[in-house]
Amino acid sequence: MTNLHITRHTIMKESLRAIFAGDLTADEVSELISRWCSRASRSRIPSFTKLSKTIRTHTGGIMAAIELGVSNGRVEGLNTKIRSIIARCYGLHSAEATLALVMLSCGPIDLKLPYERAG
Repeated sequence: MTNLHITRHTIMKESLRAIFAGDLTADEVSELISRWCSRASRSRIPSFTKLSKTIRTHTGGIMAAIELGVSNGRVEGLNTKIRSIIARCYGLHSAEATLALVMLSCGPIDLKLPYERAG
């Protein structure tokens, strides 16, 4: 692979990352996603071609998440933390002890959606 190929891959990756940076309107994101997908499908880079098909399939959900400002990042982070706690608890005598350790580590969980925080 030459430097030209690596540069082209990096530009494609960074341009997609910039679309989801959070500082664009929904209309701008929609236009940029459309442009990126058409560029990616013509690029003949198998991973980007496959990704452009996936993005086109899920454009409605992606746009809804951008318009509402909802992400599952916090939930996924909490899930990872709980799974690591459970992995450390193998060998404890009861499930209650594991649950107590999860509750102690994670505490009362208060997840608020973006539109609930604004009010």
